[in-house]
Amino acid sequence: MSDSSTILKGLRCRCYKCGEGRVFDGYLNLKDRCEICGEDFTAADTADGPAFFVMFIALIIFGPFFFILPLTQWPLIALVPAFAVVLAACLGFILWLLRPFKALLLNLQLANKAEEAKFNSQ
Repeated sequence: MSDSSTILKGLRCRCYKCGEGRVFDGYLNLKDRCEICGEDFTAADTADGPAFFVMFIALIIFGPFFFILPLTQWPLIALVPAFAVVLAACLGFILWLLRPFKALLLNLQLANKAEEAKFNSQ
């Protein structure tokens, strides 16, 4: 299985193995198993990884707006709605990307059999 197909399946929120089964049972609740191939999704845990990556991308895109808006000479009556629009766009962007990023990280963990590091004591 190539990494690019695993990534595409993750972005489509599908099972990494069969590419058909859905990963989610709700907005961000993961299913225990794939309904098509029976692959176990409980073997991996994405933790806060998806939120970190999505917030980092949102910071790069929307951060400059939050720094530039206060520097403008706009009156307060125009500045408050401008902040509200940028904030709403930022939150919408985050909520739009969070789901595919969570599925992507889950698929990459399962496909690469990622697990917690174990150290040998000597």
